[in-house]
Amino acid sequence: MPALMVTDYTCTVVYLGCVKNRKERLASHSLDEAFASFAGFEGEDHGGLTRSACSRVLDQYPSGTEIRNVRQFSLISVEEMVTVAAELGVDEVKPEWMGASIMVDGIPDFTHVPPSSRLQATSGATLVIDMENRPCMYPGKEEVELHHPGKGKLLQSVLKGRRGVTAWVECEGQLKVGDSLTLHVPDQRAWMPCNGS
Repeated sequence: MPALMVTDYTCTVVYLGCVKNRKERLASHSLDEAFASFAGFEGEDHGGLTRSACSRVLDQYPSGTEIRNVRQFSLISVEEMVTVAAELGVDEVKPEWMGASIMVDGIPDFTHVPPSSRLQATSGATLVIDMENRPCMYPGKEEVELHHPGKGKLLQSVLKGRRGVTAWVECEGQLKVGDSLTLHVPDQRAWMPCNGS
């Protein structure tokens, strides 16, 4: 029996983006299409097969340790960004302000899709979801504040549980705006350490 189950859930790619130089600016610039290689999108500052351990994994590795890059992509959803915008009291929160690699439309509660799920395009390009992408202060401080003064400081708390997921490439392939991605989830029950029968 397969370890991954194909679901009836699909989503549409409505935005592809690339952050060229994170030190200069978090905002991504839009792409019509891009090749997802094992290292991510070419020219993406978050790309590469490995990365330096950061504050997110300090309980596992000293800062700067070279580790596998499971954060090649930052994915967010239309549904969650609509909610975020409404709670901020603004018309919209654009994917580029989040430094997003991909924005999708069509999967509810997207930020909580199970880790190790796959999103697969018809080209064969397949992304493995690592885990929830926890909100940080930079999208609000660097981007939202530029467009909506006074709102940037609120963004981090409003994004909690809605920041999307990080992902890495399992199978290379082309991705385009308008592509349909199918969700595959692990065929296992939720972890129950107190009743793990």
